[in-house]
Amino acid sequence: MTTHKKWTTVLIYVLSASALTAAILYFSGVFVPDSLKAGKFNISIASRGEVLSSTLASGIVAPENEVLILSPSASVIKSILKEPGSRVEAGDIIMQLDEEPVNDDISRLNDQLEMRRNNLERTQLNAQSTKLDLDYNEEVKKLRIVSLKSQLADQEQLLEVGGISPARVEETKQEITLAEKDLQMLLEKNLIRLKQLEAEEKGLVMQIRMDEKTLEDRYQTLAAMDITAPMAGIVLAVNGQVGEKVATDKLLVKMSDLTSFKIIGSAEEKFASQINTGDRVVVNLEGEPIEGRVGMITPVVENNRIQFNVHLTRKDHPKLMANQQIQIHIVNDQKPNTLRINKLPNAEPNQTKTVFVVEGDKAVKKEIKLGMIGDEFCEVVSGLEEGDAVLMEDPSSFRQVSELSIKK
Repeated sequence: MTTHKKWTTVLIYVLSASALTAAILYFSGVFVPDSLKAGKFNISIASRGEVLSSTLASGIVAPENEVLILSPSASVIKSILKEPGSRVEAGDIIMQLDEEPVNDDISRLNDQLEMRRNNLERTQLNAQSTKLDLDYNEEVKKLRIVSLKSQLADQEQLLEVGGISPARVEETKQEITLAEKDLQMLLEKNLIRLKQLEAEEKGLVMQIRMDEKTLEDRYQTLAAMDITAPMAGIVLAVNGQVGEKVATDKLLVKMSDLTSFKIIGSAEEKFASQINTGDRVVVNLEGEPIEGRVGMITPVVENNRIQFNVHLTRKDHPKLMANQQIQIHIVNDQKPNTLRINKLPNAEPNQTKTVFVVEGDKAVKKEIKLGMIGDEFCEVVSGLEEGDAVLMEDPSSFRQVSELSIKK
């Protein structure tokens, strides 16, 4: 055997012996520390509270209410005074429309209204004249009947003394009957004619009222040709350019009132089955938790992500700002008012776990039973009391030690 091979064999034996010795020492606990220095370790105090298990998502703060301002009339954009992103106060002019088309309508309606009023006056005068004629004709026929009846009375007296023939008396009676029927027909015709005149007048009055209402609406439209902000807020979009024609009810301005907010959430597609409308949500707003509920979920997946709305219980929170990036926890499981400690490393639900509990100047090894494992806390089913201080160090570092001394 060469010298080189001898040294190689010796080196292998030495390394193997060293490794075996280290393993023996490791499992014998020779190198396991049995003390800790105060202030050099983390602890968790067992307390009662909520344990939450959630799906993590991201979100952007957005105005909850958007105001859409439509064109009040067909016109042309005359000027744009506020661009998207501008903050406005209530009454600020955002856009101006050309008023000429509305002014033309107002002039035409005024002329039409004046003509209708003249027609109404003429109809009322005609009605008065017609009523006088009808009353006169009615009175004439009534007098005719009275005259015939008087004549009949005289003839009946003459008939008694033989001064007139019965045939003449009978003829007068027939004339009276015909005159009465003629009067009755005249009364009915007059009544119909008066109703016609009344209907014509009512029709004209109705047309005038409609024209007045239309004219009032056009005046209101004229006042609305200056597109103003209905409340304080921010202009989100302005549709159109100066000189562009716009139709009635065309969307001109989109703005938000900045008084209440929602969150537009986004999560990976793989979490879609864990997100449902109505789910409780906890939002971390600069260290302050705010609760909400999942609202509408967008059915379309974009870039392997789903979107959903979150409606907050405090939608007017002073820390909420438009376009603010925010973290969202969608609660999958929860246990209120349960004994809990901070989440232990590698903790699993319903697991029995070995921990060290601080008791004065020492930490004693104990076995505890865990329940639900949340995002930040573990539920403790047994093994701890409220107020116990649990060492958050990995207990495997002290595997063969039943207790540790704590040195100041």
